Amino acid sequence: MFDFSTNQWAIIALIFILGWLLGLYTLSGGRKWKQGFEQERALRIRADEENSRLTARLVELEGEHDRRLELEREREHHLARSAAANERIAELEKHRPAINADTAGSIAAAASGKRDDLARIFGIGRGGEIKLNELGIHRYADLIALSPAEEACLEGRMGLAPATIADERWREQAEMLRKGDFDEHARRFA
Repeated sequence: MFDFSTNQWAIIALIFILGWLLGLYTLSGGRKWKQGFEQERALRIRADEENSRLTARLVELEGEHDRRLELEREREHHLARSAAANERIAELEKHRPAINADTAGSIAAAASGKRDDLARIFGIGRGGEIKLNELGIHRYADLIALSPAEEACLEGRMGLAPATIADERWREQAEMLRKGDFDEHARRFA
């Protein structure tokens, strides 16, 4: 074994005590470092999550922006088409006669009581009334008296789909209007 004097033993004991104290001192600093590291790590994880969330939101907003740009282009396209259509309509209306003889005759005949107002029947309208008058149908009774063959011929001459008169119940409407049941007609067919 080693031969140490009492002083040497005291110095060795002091060195061990100082080492132990130094270890305790650095151990508490290590805890602070470890806590700082854990806090920094938690902050970094939260920052990465926030970055991922914001990146996803940015991609979503860019997609929304692209979609809005596409909708704006589509809107501009529709506006241009609408403007061109309106110009064409205005041009056509310049050359269209205001009221032709057939229209004036139909209105005058209906006002004088020689003809019924066939435009009241749902599905006919003013244009259909003019066509019907041109084809010789002027009164509600004329529609009611149509045979199935005449009905099919009338649909063909007016450019209507087969069975339109039956589907839209022109005969039933004409009968109600002929009897003067205008309120009931309006309630059921308007």
